Amino acid sequence: MAKEKDNGTTLVVMSGDQDKMIAAFNIALGAAAMGKETNMFFTFWGIKALQRGNFTGKGLFGRMIGILNRGGINRIGPSRFNMFGLGRWMFKVMMKNKNVPSLEELRQTALDLGVKLWPCQMSMEIMEIKAEDLIEGVQNSCGVAAMLEMSDRSKQTLFI
Repeated sequence: MAKEKDNGTTLVVMSGDQDKMIAAFNIALGAAAMGKETNMFFTFWGIKALQRGNFTGKGLFGRMIGILNRGGINRIGPSRFNMFGLGRWMFKVMMKNKNVPSLEELRQTALDLGVKLWPCQMSMEIMEIKAEDLIEGVQNSCGVAAMLEMSDRSKQTLFI
């Protein structure tokens, strides 16, 4: 007999781009507002949205990634037209002028609505990101098996 699925939504957030991150949080907020159990699994560059913004890494390569790809939601740039940070600034100004919440506000609203934010354990290990490098409110890191279990229980799984 097939397993009954709940009314949940699972999002796999791999992109660390501003526009894709805005879409991911908007979808998660919509699902949570509809009363769906909502899980967001952040892997590789997506983890930037969960980082405090401090430098990370212990080994040479980990430190290089920590410098070149410094995390923090306010450092996330658009997938196109970033122009050395100018595009990020332009989008922030345009969002504010249109009364669109910032990425930081979207993330906080997600936490307030009970969206569970899960960092990928393997990505954290590879990029040498420790749990204390992440913001408060995120779940403990988990692996792909846990994400697949969330996905299996959900009626919909989206990859961004």
